[in-house]
Amino acid sequence: MDVTVRGCGPAAPFLSAQDIFETACDLTNPVTVSVREDPDERTRVRHTDREHELIISRHAATSAMARELALHEYAHMHHHEQEHPSHTQSTKEAIFLALAGHSVERRKLTHCYQIANHLKDIYADDLWLSVAPADKLVSFLESSLATALATKPHTKPPLEGVSMGVSSPATPLSRRTPTPDPDITAVNAAFALGLVERHDLVDTDHRLYDLAGAAAADAPTVDFETFNDRFRSLSPNPDKSEYRKILVELTELYAGNDRRQAAD
Repeated sequence: MDVTVRGCGPAAPFLSAQDIFETACDLTNPVTVSVREDPDERTRVRHTDREHELIISRHAATSAMARELALHEYAHMHHHEQEHPSHTQSTKEAIFLALAGHSVERRKLTHCYQIANHLKDIYADDLWLSVAPADKLVSFLESSLATALATKPHTKPPLEGVSMGVSSPATPLSRRTPTPDPDITAVNAAFALGLVERHDLVDTDHRLYDLAGAAAADAPTVDFETFNDRFRSLSPNPDKSEYRKILVELTELYAGNDRRQAAD
C-alpha cells in the first residue's frame, strides 16, 4: 500500500492509518491524499484505473478524527477495488426502480442518496473497526446527532415535487454532515444506532439511545425501528441482487410514504 500526502496539512494521520489498515488488508493502487486549505472542502474520494485520491480540508486533516477518517476512506477504496456490491450498485438505478412513475419531494430524493451512502459507510466501517478503536467515532456520532437535534427547524421546507425523470443530485450528502431536517435526522439516528449496535460499541444506557429516541419522536412518519434494524443487520457479504434489494427497500420505505402518483 503506497500513500503520498500533498498539500498544506500533516502527513502523520494518513501514514498512521496506513500502518493500521495494512494489518487487515491492502490496496493494489496507490493513494494520493490531497489536503486543501478550503475549510469547507468535503472529504471525498476519486478513483481511476491506476490510483485513488483522497481530497480533504486542512481543517479535517488536523482534527482529532483525521486518522479515523483516513481509515474509513481507505476502506472505501478497498471495497471499490474488490467490486463490493455496495460500491458497484448504481444508486440512481435503485432509486428509479423504487420510485419510477411517482413524483417525490426534491429534499426526499436527495435524502435517498444519503441513505445509499449510509449503506456504503456501514461496509467501510465494518472493515476498519476490526483493527482500530471506535471511541472517537462514537463520540462524533453522538455530537453530530445532538447538533442536528439542537438546530432542527420548527417547520419543514415547502413541498417541491420532482418527477423521477430528473438526474441525480450532483453531490450526494455525506452521512457525517448534520442536517436539521427531522426526517433524515431520524434516519441518520437509526444509522448511528445501528452501526454501534452492529459492533457492540456502547451499552444500552448510552446517551446515543436518548438522542435517537428524540430524533424518532420528531419524525413520526419515518419508520425508525425498521431503518435501525436494517442498518444493524445488513448481511456482511451480500451478492449484487441482495444488495440492490435492500437499497430499493430502504428507498421505498423513506420516500414511499408521501410519494404521489405522477400525472399521466
